[in-house]
Amino acid sequence: MSDHRDAVRSNAKYLRNVRPIDPEEICDYIDGSPHPAVVRQHLRELAVELGLLEREDGAFVPVSDEPVSPRRGPVTQLPAAYERRLDDLLADRYGVNWHEDATGDLLRSTIRRFKAHYLEGRPVEYDDDVAAGYAIYHLPGYYAAVQYALGDLAERGLLDRSMRVLDLGAGVGGPALGLCEYLPDDSLLEYHAVEPSAAADILEDLLDETGQNVHSTIHRTTAEAFDPATVADTDDDGFDPTAPDDGFDLVLACNVLSELDEPAAVLRSALELLAPDGTALAMAPADKNTSVGLREVERELEDERLWQPEALGLAEEGDDTDGRHGRVTVYGPTVRLWPGERPTDRGWSFDVRPDLEVPRFQRKLDEATPADDDEHAPGEFVNVDVQFSYAQLRLDGQRRLDVALETSEWATMADMDAHVTNRIDIVAAKLSRSLSESDSDGGGHSSRSNPLFKISDGSETIDHYAVLTSETELNRPLLEADYGDLCSFEQILALWNDDEGAYNLVVDENTIVDRLS
Repeated sequence: MSDHRDAVRSNAKYLRNVRPIDPEEICDYIDGSPHPAVVRQHLRELAVELGLLEREDGAFVPVSDEPVSPRRGPVTQLPAAYERRLDDLLADRYGVNWHEDATGDLLRSTIRRFKAHYLEGRPVEYDDDVAAGYAIYHLPGYYAAVQYALGDLAERGLLDRSMRVLDLGAGVGGPALGLCEYLPDDSLLEYHAVEPSAAADILEDLLDETGQNVHSTIHRTTAEAFDPATVADTDDDGFDPTAPDDGFDLVLACNVLSELDEPAAVLRSALELLAPDGTALAMAPADKNTSVGLREVERELEDERLWQPEALGLAEEGDDTDGRHGRVTVYGPTVRLWPGERPTDRGWSFDVRPDLEVPRFQRKLDEATPADDDEHAPGEFVNVDVQFSYAQLRLDGQRRLDVALETSEWATMADMDAHVTNRIDIVAAKLSRSLSESDSDGGGHSSRSNPLFKISDGSETIDHYAVLTSETELNRPLLEADYGDLCSFEQILALWNDDEGAYNLVVDENTIVDRLS
């Protein structure tokens, strides 16, 4: 069988640049003329190694070198195929009327329990019922959120059509399904999930709905215990994520770091498995504790050198030949606009995107709640909000916004105390939607009529907010800027808000705002 595999590999290497590879044709070139089904299976197993896509007609062709193009417009819903598959899984596990009677009560109480544990900061143990409840309540939002974060990378041409991905704490598969949906049909994905809990059973079932060019493996172990040697190829020139010149193109750590005892250590180990031009994407819910915790991990790892220069074939420290220096860099969405400066504020920053359509399984569970359930308010088990925090880390020095400001032109937030009551010029990234659209942002900002946005230049020690008190044509770009966009502010008024312990930078009729990205 290994002889057949080697022969298939050899023939495929020759034919892939000549014409589409037909398993029935290759049979005739191999001693013993194995069945076409055997050849097809070998080609599928070798697809990632050889960079081959399986077409609908059964032939194999090389995957394109073109990067993934960014998708436009909002994510509107969880695709029907995943919705049906989860509904079917719940029916198989609990019965066709899983949302009613005792089983419905069980799932509703389970969701209430893990939501309460989460708010109290207590760990959640994932048995079969918790995994099912988690999929019902969280899968759609996580599916959508990861696609917006991937969009940042696609906009800069940093997502390839052929990718190796490591997903730490993959859970029931929201980020995995979002990734598969974001990639175009002519993409090749080798996906490794690390998930020790009962959630892996749901993940495995949902992955069956992904395309034929998604090659997935689930490692049922913890992120701390994951052994990268288990995914390395044995060939001399095969994939080896532990080598500094090899590794995963994308490492995901979504909604898992807050559940770990040593999140920075786990993410550091994952970064050591990252390709020189790869990205580690960490995500967390938008609430204060997990969002701030994510930013603390980001800042702890920033500027660490994971590979010594000699391991990369570099002559000495500072010799960053080919851009491969192995130093952890924050790619985005937070910014570092001043050389040598790093933010030390609380770091609570999160994005908000349009709500999803309510999935059928959420509606069924919610509407089946007994009328005498005094705890229930309509919509309690519907969760279509898309609110999330994220951090993108790289090892090649790239930043989404690569800007180095000069104090001769712009004021720095690190020196904001010296500018209070003055009008100044600054450059900053917009790192929130309007915080005045809710009753409170959780940090003391009560509901107000004036749009309020968190802004950052990467040097601040205290939170800074831009407050729009008078909208004009010249300052409207603040409203139009997207999350993470860079803006310049001319003649902005710096004030200190003692009640909130933050700087309020007033954008009024005298202020000019321009979008720089």
